[in-house]
Amino acid sequence: MKKNALRYLLWLVLPLALPYWAASQTVTVSEPLVLRDEASYDIFGDERGNVLLLRNKTTSFQVQGFDANLNLSWEKELELDRKTPAMEAVVQAQGGGFNLIYQFRQKLLPVLKIHRYSPAANLIDSVTIKRFDQSFFSPSFEVEFSEDKNIALIWYIREQTQINALAFDMHQMKLLWEKTFVPENMVLYRDFQQAVVDNDVNMYFILNKENFGGRKRTHFFEILDFGPGTDSVLRRYTIPMHDYLTYDVKFAYDNLHHALKAGGFYSTDNSSRAEGFYFLSMEQGQTDSTALEFHPFEDDFVAILNEKDRGKNKGLPEASVQKIVMRTDGGLILIGELNKEMMRGAANSNFYGRSGFRPVTDYYYDDVFLISMHPNGQVHWKNILHKKQYSQDDNAMYSSFFLAKTPSALRIVYNDDIKQENSVSEYVVRGNGNYDRNAVMSTERKELQLRFRDAVQLTAYDFVVPSERRNRLKLVRISFKGEK
Repeated sequence: MKKNALRYLLWLVLPLALPYWAASQTVTVSEPLVLRDEASYDIFGDERGNVLLLRNKTTSFQVQGFDANLNLSWEKELELDRKTPAMEAVVQAQGGGFNLIYQFRQKLLPVLKIHRYSPAANLIDSVTIKRFDQSFFSPSFEVEFSEDKNIALIWYIREQTQINALAFDMHQMKLLWEKTFVPENMVLYRDFQQAVVDNDVNMYFILNKENFGGRKRTHFFEILDFGPGTDSVLRRYTIPMHDYLTYDVKFAYDNLHHALKAGGFYSTDNSSRAEGFYFLSMEQGQTDSTALEFHPFEDDFVAILNEKDRGKNKGLPEASVQKIVMRTDGGLILIGELNKEMMRGAANSNFYGRSGFRPVTDYYYDDVFLISMHPNGQVHWKNILHKKQYSQDDNAMYSSFFLAKTPSALRIVYNDDIKQENSVSEYVVRGNGNYDRNAVMSTERKELQLRFRDAVQLTAYDFVVPSERRNRLKLVRISFKGEK
């Protein structure tokens, strides 16, 4: 492990929206925006360094444009169909601008539509994806995007068991395929794990089957694969997990090596604790080339994370897979985090009325750990990155971290404490596992509360993170221009 001297940000008392300079980064803050009735907001960048803010106000949609110094330059209302449009998903388009998917009703029938907008929020194209033929049917859509952001996989459920999936090319603005299927013996809330779409328009619908204890049951993943190369046939693959149960897992598609991959934690008899981790890789359509490797957590590794003296290894009782990052050689980096939430009081709505006290939810987001694995699933290196975050009744909106990817390293940026006067730190982790811990900035007397989980990377060396405090939204741009 290698540590450099901490780099402190020198805050200057300057007007808002002017950059704050430091030896290795620049921090720029916009003027505050009042949040009133926003259901959500989304942030995008363009190739010129400008930033767009899309504000979803449920009944109206507004876009605000900021220049590279986060000065507000213009505002524009988006004109969607008048019949109470509901936004389903939005994603940045290649070259700038964004694509907005929404539904509305036309003559009482549901309609799914997409708009493409330029970086100036001008409407470039508009396409109806699908018109539905039942007025009483109100689809609840799920949307996944491909890594290159060109393909949208849109799926919904009918009659609790029927899956309807559509693949839409947002570059050509064209519906490529539609498929309806009914997985065998599926209980959606229990079995569904994840839906993934690759850059070549192939869907992977992943079911987590028999993932509970019992000698007569064997846990396995069921992969339902469909795409333009399947001749309209839904392909089904099973991946036995032998004597292991999945504690937590994330799947992603490696478009460079054409393989569906996963990094996860496993349990054996005690499903309340993660006892180790695993690597899974399946080349497209080839289950005979599946790589599946399990590794138990080492005693020292668990002792450090649990902050206990080395003793009997009982695994990790509260851990989750937050990210998996593809390596260029076909391996992956699994990023886990210790986190838990606890309710003090009672878990029912009558508690306040009976006792006079309302229940309180505590959120703990602590150490992050990275496990780098080779293409064959063998471990390359492991690292534990220490942090401690605690908050109450905020849905952990200021906790956890933001992962920024640069050509030479991964940057994990986070709030040191969850409070109004705070400092921000980062870990810079390189490909060989060596890392530095640096100070990034201070929010003291700056009226900032940073939501790093919702940050958006603009380029290889800068990102924007929203700050929410007292119904005021500020955009904060952090640029690492001095990095070599």
